[in-house]
Amino acid sequence: MPDFVQLLCRLVDGKVDFVLVGGLAAATHGCTLVTQDIDLCVNLALPNLERLQRALADLHPVHRLTPRKIPFHHEATVLAELKNIYLQTDWGQLDCLGDVKGLGDYRRVLTQSQTFDLNGRPCRILTLQALITAKQAMNRPRDIETIRQLTVILELKKSAKTRKVIHPKTKS
Repeated sequence: MPDFVQLLCRLVDGKVDFVLVGGLAAATHGCTLVTQDIDLCVNLALPNLERLQRALADLHPVHRLTPRKIPFHHEATVLAELKNIYLQTDWGQLDCLGDVKGLGDYRRVLTQSQTFDLNGRPCRILTLQALITAKQAMNRPRDIETIRQLTVILELKKSAKTRKVIHPKTKS
């Protein structure tokens, strides 16, 4: 059974540099669609990939797109060559992307993210507008409803900021 919150907490506690993107990011912003995995944009620098490997070690991570389900335990030379990592763990599927279509690599994605509270831990997530941009750039039929919902959520947040609250005058 997937435990996405605990998996993300494990990565934050392991000091893995990442930004939450994709379906779970959309759900965190209020989208009602269900996702089957966690999509992250990760810093592909070797020290960060080593932290990722350590954080997941006891969750039996395997490369889920390989026929033999190769364990995610690599020497530095192999880690340095990875561009995207698609894993199955005891707590769910985890897609670690080196870049996000329409946004760019980890550094650029990081500039288009914000912090949210994940069980008392600071976690980075794409902003609503960046998530919409990424979903539009992917141009997949399955993203149409996500884009529609995220656009409505963004508009509601914008209009809530512009509304003025009128307080009744108090008698003195």
